[in-house]
This record gives sequence, structure tokens and C-alpha cells, in this order.
Amino acid sequence: MYQFDRAERSLWESDPASIGVDAEPLVGDTETEVAIIGGGYTGLSAAYHLGRDFDIECRVLEAGHLGWGASGRNGGFCSIGGTAVELDTLMKRYGLEETRAYYQAQVEAVRLVRELITEERIDARLQGDAELEVAHTPRAFELLKAHAEQSRRYLALDRSTVTAERFKEQFFDSTEQHGALVTKPTFGLHPLRYLRGLAAAAKRHGSHLHPRSEVVEWSRKRDRHVLATATGTVRARSVILATNAYMPEYLRYEFDARALPVLSAIVVTRPLSAAELAAHGWQTECPAINCRHLLNYFRLLPDKRFLFGGRGHTTGSAEGTARNFRRLIDLLWQFWPEWRGVDIDYRWHGLVCFTRRLTPSIGRLDDDASVYFAFGYHGNGVNTATWAGKQLAAWVGLGGVRQAPALPAPVRGLPARFPLAALRLSYLQARIAWLGLKDRCGR
Repeated sequence: MYQFDRAERSLWESDPASIGVDAEPLVGDTETEVAIIGGGYTGLSAAYHLGRDFDIECRVLEAGHLGWGASGRNGGFCSIGGTAVELDTLMKRYGLEETRAYYQAQVEAVRLVRELITEERIDARLQGDAELEVAHTPRAFELLKAHAEQSRRYLALDRSTVTAERFKEQFFDSTEQHGALVTKPTFGLHPLRYLRGLAAAAKRHGSHLHPRSEVVEWSRKRDRHVLATATGTVRARSVILATNAYMPEYLRYEFDARALPVLSAIVVTRPLSAAELAAHGWQTECPAINCRHLLNYFRLLPDKRFLFGGRGHTTGSAEGTARNFRRLIDLLWQFWPEWRGVDIDYRWHGLVCFTRRLTPSIGRLDDDASVYFAFGYHGNGVNTATWAGKQLAAWVGLGGVRQAPALPAPVRGLPARFPLAALRLSYLQARIAWLGLKDRCGR
């Protein structure tokens, strides 16, 4: 999972229009105002906004190629979320005002991605105008109706519900379709085209991009950070850590045990025929998820391929990977039996980042105000990471003299460490087993 010299064999990587940005590894010693570790959405958004809004020079150091990690592997959902905490719990923990601020920031983040794509003329193949959360049981639909009412009343979100009959008429049908929650604004996109378009825009605004430049050592000399790669060093006044689930915890003790990487897997079919799509009444380009505890996410792509994703296994082994893809394909065929046996052309996986508090983490270190960070997007990084990068750029651009603009309480600062960090994998395995049991029991 950390072989930075190998591209994941995804549909996105196979697209000729997703060719990389003209950039070279770091060679030799250099200086910059801001060094950014990580060339995904967070790091590139920070670089873009530093250059465009503040005329601040920066260098982005990416261990693989630009988009090697989750930013180039995800399902292409630009949607509202970013947390694994129930709404009632969020409001009890942070209060109504801060919870509303968090969700309005999520809406702002979705709009930000669309604005960047439009302003920078990125061919990201946008699709749909809402996210569909499909109830897998009648009880789940009742919970969705209550959630929709709560979201409208307290959070001012654009959410509504659709009965199973209307949903079948307007969207699609499946063996686990009992109505749905419709959330706007949400859309699908080509994640790697967006990533590389953002990289090209950051470069146009003065950022220096260095793929295949893994930071292997981080030290401090007087008022400068020194980041060393295998072929060079960067001296910088400030550093932004933007690695999310691929966080190199060994570089700074402050980040040790703050993140929990969770495998997510995706399969993509061959292009489906009009007759195959009609067999399940498919007539939407909106991205969708289901309500299972171990949820699945899916959408129809522009070339009529079908993308279907879900939680991965927990070891990263070849055997575990093969078993997990088999389970994922079986679920796809279970939900849409008329597609049973359809060829699977692509399958890949990557890491989603969870935190102990189950909300994103954005801030700067208490003991070193020149170190900034953002991670923990809980499978919702397209918009959340882009927005987080913009917040960090504003923080740095304002000289760090005040709190980042519009940073709601649920995302502020470092989350608590996972206790007994070496057992994080065991925690995850136990949690997945429990949630899987609840799904099988229909709870």
C-alpha cells in the first residue's frame, strides 16, 4: 500500500486525458517560503491558493506521482459529509451553531470545487446534481426521513426524501431500494483529471511541484525547517503536512497515532448496454450510496461503465485483496441481479483516513506555529481536502496572526491519539466485524 513507485491500476490512471503535469523530482538544495508534504487535493489546493491569493512561493513534495494516493483513487464523489459522527452526537458535542457552521462549510467546499473546475477550465467530466442515499430496508427509510427533517430544520441543508415508488420512476431500482435521501449540491467527477488540473493551475500560479520526492527526514535549523528527500533538501519558513491516510508518522512525533488508515475498494464494469441499464430502470448520473453500516458507493460513469465501491479488507495482503474484491462483486450482483456476470474491467483500492474523534483535523501545532496540517476526511476528501487546503493557505497568507477563516469547532486542531496505537488494526478488524454482523442481521 506504500509502494510509491507503482501506479494503482485504476480506470482513472488508464485515461489518456489524465496525463501528468510537467514536473520533476527535487534535485539539489533549495529554499522556499512554504514547503508542502503531499501532492493530493489538500497540498495542491494549498499551493494553488497560496500562489493565487497571496503570491507566496511554495514547493510541493509528493512521494509518488501527483495523484498517487487517495486523490487519484477515489470514486469521484464531491459531496457533503467528512465525518463519521451522527448528527445528534455532533450537536451534543459541539453545539448547534458550530455543527451548522461545519455543514455549511461542507456546502461551501462542494461549491469551491465546482468554481475551481470552472475558473481553471478543468475537464473533470462533471455528472449529476445531487447525492442519493438509498435505504436498504424500510426502517432505514424512516430514519432517513427523520434525518432529512433534522437537516433542514437545524442545518439549513437542501435535503429531501423520495419514496421507493417515486425513486424507481426517477432514478433506478434494485433489490435493496426502499426510498432515498436526496442531498444537494453534490456531483460526480473524474478525480484524477480534477487533481491534475488543480496541479497545473497551482503551477501556473507559481508553485513548484516535485513528484517522486518522498520526505525521509525533517529537521529544524534556526528559523527554517529542513526537509530531506533522497535527492535533495528544501529549507522552508513554514511546512504544511497534507498526507491524509498516508501520513508519515515517523517524521514528527506530534502526528504519531493521530490517524487510522482504512482500506476502501472499487470495481468498475465494462460499459453497460441500454438494455442492461433498462433492466434496472437506470436513468440518473447522480452519485449514490446505501445505508448499510458498511456502506457501498456507486455511480454510472459517462461511458456507461458502473463504478461500485465499499470498505476494503484490513491487511493489505494479496489474498485478502482478492477475497475482498470477490465479496464486492458479489454484492454488486446481489443488488442488481440483471447484471450478474457482467465483466469487471478494473479493480483497485486505496486508503481512507479516520481520526479518533471521527471528524477532520485542520490546524497548526501548538509547540511550533510554523507547522500546519489537515487530514481525516472519512472518505469525503474531494471537497473537504480542497476546502482544507484553502483554509491553510489563508492562515499562512495572513501570517498566522489569527485563526483560519471560517474554521468550525468540529475540525479544529489535532484529534486525540489512538490508545495502544500498535493495536489500531485490531480495533478496525473488530469494528468491521461488528458492523458486518449488523448488516447481515438487517439492523
